[in-house]
Formats: sequence, C-alpha cells, structure tokens
Amino acid sequence: MLFTVAAADAVSVVAAWPLANLLLYESFESTWRSFSATAFVAVVMIAVLRWQWSYTIPSLRKFWPQVLKVLISVGAVALGVSGVVFLFDETSVAPREIGVWMELSALFVCFVRFVAADVVRRLTRAGVLVRRTIIVGGGKDAEDLIRELNADADNHLQILGIFDDRQSDRAAGDFGGVARLGTFEGLTDFCRKASVDLLIVTVPTRAEERLMQILDRLFTLQVDVRISALNSKLRMNSRAYSFIGNVPMLAVMDKPLSDWDWVLKNIEDRLVASLLLMLASPVMAAVAIAIRLDSKGPIIFRQKRYGFNNELIEVLKFRSLYVEGQDTTGSNVVTRDDLRVTKVGRFIRRASLDELPQLVNVLRGQMSLVGPRPHATGSKAERDLFEDVVEGYFARHRMKPGVTGWAQINGWRGETDTREKLVRRVEYDLYYIDNWSVLFDLYIIAMTPVSLLTGKNAY
Repeated sequence: MLFTVAAADAVSVVAAWPLANLLLYESFESTWRSFSATAFVAVVMIAVLRWQWSYTIPSLRKFWPQVLKVLISVGAVALGVSGVVFLFDETSVAPREIGVWMELSALFVCFVRFVAADVVRRLTRAGVLVRRTIIVGGGKDAEDLIRELNADADNHLQILGIFDDRQSDRAAGDFGGVARLGTFEGLTDFCRKASVDLLIVTVPTRAEERLMQILDRLFTLQVDVRISALNSKLRMNSRAYSFIGNVPMLAVMDKPLSDWDWVLKNIEDRLVASLLLMLASPVMAAVAIAIRLDSKGPIIFRQKRYGFNNELIEVLKFRSLYVEGQDTTGSNVVTRDDLRVTKVGRFIRRASLDELPQLVNVLRGQMSLVGPRPHATGSKAERDLFEDVVEGYFARHRMKPGVTGWAQINGWRGETDTREKLVRRVEYDLYYIDNWSVLFDLYIIAMTPVSLLTGKNAY
C-alpha cells in the first residue's frame, strides 16, 4: 500500500505539469526532456515526504497532519525548482508555470492522502491494517493500559493476550476481556508463530532485574518493543516518549525494517537479483556443465538453514562436494584440503560461485541480496551449536539472510570453526541490522567482488 501511495504521488506531480500548461496556454507539447525533469522532481517530492515520515500506516491514518506535510514538501520543492531555473538561466520555464504546477501538485497529492486515509480507516476497521499486540506483565498496570487503549476510538491495535509470570492469585483480573496466554517461557515461540507486531511491557521500570530478563528474551524477535509509561511517576521530556493513542511509551526496540524501508529493500532485492541472474546465467550454465562432467550427482545442493524469524528455508547452492560426503545439517564443516570437495568444487567455493543459485532464493522472497549469512541447523563452533556459543545469536534472524553481507566483505566468510570467528561474524551481522540503509546495501554489493579476490577463509 505504501508503494501504491508513493506511485500515486509521483503520477500526481508528473501529470500536474502538462495540466498547468493547458490551463495557462491551452496547449502542451510533450518532450522527453520535460518528462525526465518532471519525473526527477516527483522523486525529490517523494524523498521530502518520506523524510517527514509521511509514508507510514500510522501517518496515513491522519488526513490533516498529512496535508501539512504535503504543503511543506511542495513549498520546499518549489523553492528548489525555482533556484535551479534561476541558476541555469532556464528561460523556457516561467515562474508562473512553476507556481501553477506546484499548486496542482499539492492539490492532487492531498487528494491521494484523502483517499489513502479513508482506505486505511476502512482496512483497519476490517482488521487488516491492525498491529497484532502482546502485553507483557499483568496486574493493575496491564488492566489500566488495556482500558486506556480500548477507550481510543482510533485504536489500531489487536491485543492478542497477556504473558505474565505471576502466580494465579496475583494475576487475577479480567484484563478488560483479554486472555492470559501464558508465562514468559512461551513468549518467544508464540511471537514467532503468531506474527506479533508489537510488544508492550507493563513491568515497572523500578523492577530492573525482572525487566532485563524480559528484554533479553525480546531482543531476538522481529517486533517493536515499547515500555508503557502510563502509571509511571517518572516524567521525562515529551520528546522522549512515543504515543499510542494517549498512552506514553518508551521505545526500547524497533523492527529492523518496517513500512517504507521494507518496501525499498524488497524492490532492491527483486530488481538487482533479476539483473544479476541475467548477467550471471552464462557463468551459471558453465558451472553446471563443469559439475556434471566432474562428478556424479545432482548439480544443485539443497540444505535447510535458519532464515527470517528463525524459520527454516531451503537454501540452494551448486554442489561442491562428492555426493557421499555431503552434510545436510552443516555439523561437519568443510576445512582446508578437505577430501570431500571435488576439483570443480574447490574452485567455485573459493570464488563463491557456488552461492549463485541463491539469487533464486532472493526472487522467491526467502533471502535478501544483503543480510546475515544463513547457517545450517547443525552448525557448530568448537563442538557447540552456534546458538549456545553466542548469547542472543538468534537476533541475527530479525532480518532475512543474505547472499552476501557486512561480515563477509570484512573477511569473516567461510569456515566458522572457533568461538572467536563466530562472535566476530555475529557482531558484524548485528551492526548491519542496526544500521541498514539502501546505500549501505549497495556499498556491500559493490565491495563483494573485491572481497572475493582475497579468497580469505574460503575453501
């Protein structure tokens, strides 16, 4: 939906230019130059609107605040266009043309926002655009929070239930009709299976030890985490809070990708992966023929690995080992001079050509071009499973796994046989998740061929 709104904004800005000319001169002659210029201005308009957080579902719900954002964006773009026309002495564009163009653009984009607000409200009432929410912690704080949230006419939360570790006598109460789903022990699994979007913690901040135990569990989840400050006596600057309705919240953790960022990364993955697959198809055909001539067995090796939200996905690779030496669990890692590796396999592993079929995983939506590398279910470092070596290891699964990643271009690719190697790889993965941007992705993609030239840790 966010992509649709942005596309409608772009069409509005581009269509407003010929209409402005028709209103002023009753004629318009389209050229590639004028179309390119208006398309560029439309992209700038979208960027300014995005900078104001206009492309989020909560923002689209409120029409009049959106109108203000549109007017600010149109004003900024109008000043920019006027400045460029003045600097380049572009006599073919008159100031009044820019003025009428921007006025029509503002009118059209505001209309898009009006329609979007109405659609969002309807879908919210239908239960489509709601945030699936869990409340962590019970007692009076939870009851007061539920009562306050339910009193909000524009409430867009679907409260699934409460998780609380208190004994039944302390956890007594109807919680506003919301069910108690269990204790903290089952919280993580429930959130993954139920596709929870938001966790609201009602444990008082003064209960520091208990709060930290809860947050340690939540760190590995793909959810937004907020601490309710409804009954808190601690009052901070209002800018320290985010609000859900009238309830002040302290933001603890956000999803790595949400709303517009999720749209951008998916577009990036599909477009770049399609292009790379077309460019790499001759190489992939040559590798497939070489594997077939070198040893018996299938060309493609399929292995179950952990993907987004700890779900298992089937990762595709060119087979680089003899069939009898294959390890589907990943518990027996490939080492230097490993006799299980075929002649062709040794070359394609060092050049990372064995990873090329994972572009298909990207197009299927199971992987991303850039992200933490997926690990097999039985992967070990010094005889211990990865999740037992690094605390919070599963936090790297808050984002789709990638064909390449920040750790890989920094030399942490290939064998992860020691605790130190695994710790460093996870550190780089978590840094990438916390600092994601499209430019960061493009930099990693550009640097991947450079990192492959060293061949470090790849055999």
